[in-house]
Amino acid sequence: MASDKVMQVSDADFDSQVLQSGEPVLVDFWAPWCGPCKAIGPVIEELAGEFQGKAKIGKMNVDDNPATPGKYGIRAIPTLILFKNGEVVDQITGAVGKPQLTALINKAL
Repeated sequence: MASDKVMQVSDADFDSQVLQSGEPVLVDFWAPWCGPCKAIGPVIEELAGEFQGKAKIGKMNVDDNPATPGKYGIRAIPTLILFKNGEVVDQITGAVGKPQLTALINKAL
């Protein structure tokens, strides 16, 4: 299911992959048992292709990586957080449509 365009982010590499990135990074906090998370999966894949070279798209399994979601106060999934220069730019909780996510990423470019 994961494509080579979507990075898999873990607690261990979150700082290097996301906070130190030169490009904006949209991180999808998800879990395998979450229905809405699965529903937006294909949209995340499409965005990764469309924004390649401009922004990074990552996914973090909250079951496997509890520290980072805890740090950012994530209570519900899917939660998508957009980071730029190590800072949170914006956050969306719930399965939203591609137009909303596209607009979110474009704000950070």
